[in-house]
Amino acid sequence: MLEGYAPGYGRDALSMMSSRTAADRAAFAHPLVAPGARVVDLGCGPGSITAALAPLAKVVGVDIHLPVLPIGSPVDFLAATVYALPFATGSVDVVFSHALFEHLANPGAALAEIRRILRPGGRLALSTSDWSRAKIRPRTANVDAALRGHYLLRRRAGGDPFAGRTIGALVGAAGFTAVTERTRFREDLSYRSLAQYVESRLAEALSGPPTKDHDQLTSAARSAWSWTRTAAVGDFHQCWQEITATR
Repeated sequence: MLEGYAPGYGRDALSMMSSRTAADRAAFAHPLVAPGARVVDLGCGPGSITAALAPLAKVVGVDIHLPVLPIGSPVDFLAATVYALPFATGSVDVVFSHALFEHLANPGAALAEIRRILRPGGRLALSTSDWSRAKIRPRTANVDAALRGHYLLRRRAGGDPFAGRTIGALVGAAGFTAVTERTRFREDLSYRSLAQYVESRLAEALSGPPTKDHDQLTSAARSAWSWTRTAAVGDFHQCWQEITATR
């Protein structure tokens, strides 16, 4: 299956990624990080979380998209795929990942590679979203139709918009032990910003050559247009599933 990054790397997406902090997104991982531990941050993006973890440990940020990686940072950043990580077997103490697994076509293979690089007793801390449990109010017919188009784009890029529902079971199936799960709801975007974000992604998808799902995306884009123009007040809290586990 083809795999991409559905949000893209436009200014709005990069701004959203850069606003993420370790204090908020990695708080559940902090107890796992001992001073001097070797930590890998997978899917680090522009490195706003990675840099904040660095004072605690020896951190390496990894992302597949080279242009988003920071230049001239004291933290090490590498361009690599989660399916073939450039680390020796059993050489890492902690693997952290936020907002990556919902974009993966083969999360099981990614978890196997993570398990390979972790030392025995090493720890995994990851969080992934679950759009099926996101709190979005008001939830009109246009909102639902626009979101269906949004989910279609996520799946078309090889991801799973509902990854948080199954991530705990996948971690256990990959051979990890002491798997714990916690659900958190976070206001990642305002209600209006979410509407604008979904509308822009659908419009971008329709700007390319027609595809077999063109009619479905066109209908969703019309609904997103209507949503954006009536979305003055509302509530959006994304559902994040936070997992810790032991190698």
